[in-house]
Amino acid sequence: MFQPLSAAIGLRYLRAKRRNGFISFLSLASILGIILGVVALITTIAVMSGFQQELRERILGMVAHATVSGVDGPLQDWQRAVELAGEDPRVLGAAPYVETETLIQGRRRQGALLRGVEPSLEPRVSQLADKMKQGRLDDLQPGEYRILLGVELAQVLGVQPGDDINVYIAQTTVTPLGSMPRARRFTVAGIFEAGAQEYDLGLAVIHLQDAQALTRMGDGVTGVRLRLDDLWDAWNVARDLADGLDGDFYRVRDWSRDHANFFRALKMEKTVMFILLSLVILIAAFNLVSSLVMLVQDKQSDIAILRTLGMSPGAVMRVFVVQGLVVGLAGIAIGVSAGVALASNLSHVVAFVEKVFDTELMPSDVYYISGVPSVVNASDVVMVALIAFVMCLLATLYPAWRASRTDPATALRYE
Repeated sequence: MFQPLSAAIGLRYLRAKRRNGFISFLSLASILGIILGVVALITTIAVMSGFQQELRERILGMVAHATVSGVDGPLQDWQRAVELAGEDPRVLGAAPYVETETLIQGRRRQGALLRGVEPSLEPRVSQLADKMKQGRLDDLQPGEYRILLGVELAQVLGVQPGDDINVYIAQTTVTPLGSMPRARRFTVAGIFEAGAQEYDLGLAVIHLQDAQALTRMGDGVTGVRLRLDDLWDAWNVARDLADGLDGDFYRVRDWSRDHANFFRALKMEKTVMFILLSLVILIAAFNLVSSLVMLVQDKQSDIAILRTLGMSPGAVMRVFVVQGLVVGLAGIAIGVSAGVALASNLSHVVAFVEKVFDTELMPSDVYYISGVPSVVNASDVVMVALIAFVMCLLATLYPAWRASRTDPATALRYE
């Protein structure tokens, strides 16, 4: 015999026709439960990963991976910072910016973040130029006081390209009438849509020199924004750049700290969903316990004969461990294949469902993300398969231990 005895007997029990059909039904229910659990878990985690990636791309498309700014005032030697960043192979682009809070008045009023950028350098660090719905980033020219608004901000203000708006910042100018908020009239030159409310409702963009004039920074800027080849190394790259600058201390920030709570919440939600759906596999494992316990009861005489022929309790235990694992592995293999196939083609499945029922599951006028993004990570699939395997292995231990404790004399008494 080419196979170990325990494995050969366990596999033979799988092929043999059982006298009790209910045991076969429980085994089938166990396989189906494992399949459904694995499919649901892989698909859900893939969707969660897809939404996480989609949101990260939309947010990082409008912000830099890292920033280096002054601590007690404007960053004066920003040209040197951009030059040093260009010499670092880890940096894909660098651009200066001026940033301040503002109150914008059109037909209505709305607070927003006012950002001054250099149009020729901004495409190196953000996707603002690609997000324009009306107008172009190059329409921002120094001294012409033009402004770009997020699509929702423009709707709240009730303005369109070509309209004039008043921009107020939190700095005062002394006049004969007293201290007055510093203000400037701008012309709306374009509207952009980032796909994230934080920017579509809360961001306005002007030329860097106009921002310097409005905030009276002179030649200084708020800081330098960086775009990197590895966004997970943003903190180290920004810190190295700050260390290479002369002068006072600098403030270093990266995207993970600016949006730490948001991405931490997404990660927590993904983890909770993973735990909850793992319970489905656990329930299927309990069905596997039931089927193996009944099988052990049905095979009492066979176990007694094997024991009288000299098979050790450990070998008997391995017989039913093998059988339980084969059932579990069959469910895991089918579940992983079906789960990966479903998750990889989820957008087509959703489109088919929408067509059949003539409905739109995620209307674009309600949700920022109107589709169902899905990203299948090999690490997630392997983790799901390992968890299912461990649960199936644990499910076989009690029935197998019970089989190994069978007393041959008692089992064969009425045979």
